[in-house]
Amino acid sequence: MSHFRRLDEKVLVAGQIGPDDVATAAAEGIVAIVNNRPDGEEPGQPDGIVIRAAAEAAGMGYFHIPVAGGVSPNMVADAAKVIEAAPGPVLFFCRSGTRSAFLWALARFSGGADGATLLGQAAAAGYDLSPIRPHLGG
Repeated sequence: MSHFRRLDEKVLVAGQIGPDDVATAAAEGIVAIVNNRPDGEEPGQPDGIVIRAAAEAAGMGYFHIPVAGGVSPNMVADAAKVIEAAPGPVLFFCRSGTRSAFLWALARFSGGADGATLLGQAAAAGYDLSPIRPHLGG
């Protein structure tokens, strides 16, 4: 069993992943990886290029939407596009998964999802979205 947490029918989230996790994700049917960490954020963190190479070798899409110092409207739009365009499940990751969960919720809300439902889905996966509650209509 992987350490990926399902947020909805299309998106899973995780803390930092490595190349071996990409293979696990591919085996679980995930079709794309979304890296929400800036390169060099923490010593020992795998560079995005390493994750990209593993994703491409596994036949998966790879997207880098680094989140640092807050989430911009462009990040939300980019995440929404990835989710909608992917033909299957997508794995978002950052250091702990929290920024990825925030980005997922904002992207889904921008597409018309109910904020209270998103808060509940994130809580069920172990993520507290209360810091962004005002941006989710609540």
